[in-house]
Amino acid sequence: MLGVVLLLVPPLAGWLAADQLAHPPRRPLQDYHHEFLSDPAAHGVVLKSFSCADGTPCLVCEPDPSGALGKRGQVIREQLTQKGLILPAPGSVAGSLVLVHGRRGRKEDYLLVAERFCAVGFRCILPDLPAHGDHPGVIAYYGVKEAHLPAQVLHEAAAKFGFNPQPAGIMGLSMGGAVSIRALADKDSPWRAAVLVSTFDSLDHVVRFQTSRWAGNWIGAVWSHLTGWCYQQQTHMQISEANSLALVPGLKCPVLVAHGSSDRVIPIACGRRLYDALPPGIEKRWVEIPGADHDNVLITDFPIYAEMAEWMLHHVPQ
Repeated sequence: MLGVVLLLVPPLAGWLAADQLAHPPRRPLQDYHHEFLSDPAAHGVVLKSFSCADGTPCLVCEPDPSGALGKRGQVIREQLTQKGLILPAPGSVAGSLVLVHGRRGRKEDYLLVAERFCAVGFRCILPDLPAHGDHPGVIAYYGVKEAHLPAQVLHEAAAKFGFNPQPAGIMGLSMGGAVSIRALADKDSPWRAAVLVSTFDSLDHVVRFQTSRWAGNWIGAVWSHLTGWCYQQQTHMQISEANSLALVPGLKCPVLVAHGSSDRVIPIACGRRLYDALPPGIEKRWVEIPGADHDNVLITDFPIYAEMAEWMLHHVPQ
């Protein structure tokens, strides 16, 4: 009996890990989401919601035209002013940003991010990715089959609410960074600038890193291989297809890559490889966030929002 159990453990572990990758548990709305949604004016924004033709749920977050600011908006404007930037007037819109959430995230996770970008003159569009939030899709493909979504939500939002889709930038966190890279690689890419935070070079590298961290190198390699095989059975996609490193040499717009120095989910080396592979002919910037892990990379004392906002302000507006 023990022998049978030992034979079953590796395949079961691989299947469960693959299921977590393909069908991440959906994150429910949190208290701070409800607070923001119930009173967006307190955050200096106006919220609109809609669904794309394919059912993708989105929020559009715009600066309050009265010029009112939330506390986070006040802070980021002070930080940027201290850096010598001349900012758009509060309440004005200088361009649009699509903010792409990470694995197990949802569009509402970016409301507090959008509050900051709105405060410095951007309209923010927040979609749910397939298998996340309220999206009807049930499988996560880590950018391979979601690459069209950022441009789609930008153009459908512009058509519905009557604004010019240009100029526009894109920001992606973790899995959202992989989606953003593929969106940037599209030949008809509308993006003037990008920010990629804590994202991976290739998904199979991350799976191998995680399995080895938990089970050691030899068992981890077996577990990683089984996870990849099981993911392919569940999704009909090889895990190795989620390879951002192969795409970044062809990117054409300015790119900022940020990563936490203590990331235990996607090691900082993954982010650095992405940055180093960016073509030499584009403007690019590397930002290391001291002490940040994967889950707190946007909430340390490091002024990452000021860095991201400055990058977008320099490159997105006409």
